[in-house]
Amino acid sequence: MPTRTEIITQFVPNSPLCQHLGITLTEIGNDRAVLAMPFKPELATMGHTVHGGAIATLADTAAMAAAWADDAVPEKFGGSTASLTINYVSAADAADLTAVGQVVRRGKRLSNIEVTVADPAGRVVAKALATYNFA
Repeated sequence: MPTRTEIITQFVPNSPLCQHLGITLTEIGNDRAVLAMPFKPELATMGHTVHGGAIATLADTAAMAAAWADDAVPEKFGGSTASLTINYVSAADAADLTAVGQVVRRGKRLSNIEVTVADPAGRVVAKALATYNFA
């Protein structure tokens, strides 16, 4: 049986939504995941500003990946975000974005994850707190 980390490493690149948005998993392990989303005009709301929904999707995906970033062998595959709170700190103007998800508490079924979304200069665009529920 594969570990959670092995499962999520295969899940993200094969997710139709991640493929559509260009989200890639760049680093995974030890309760931490790093994902990238390149800017493309389809992600803009006004002018070249990245839409908040795209940023929230990146944060949510990073939280899910971080929740799955451990060596446990799951009894079954599945789970969902139970809660996602996001604070937008600054606009992302035509920027490639990186999200870092870090588990702050891991329970048997629920995990709490902090996510920071930033542009290439390291400027924070959004901060999120998620609760992930394993099936």
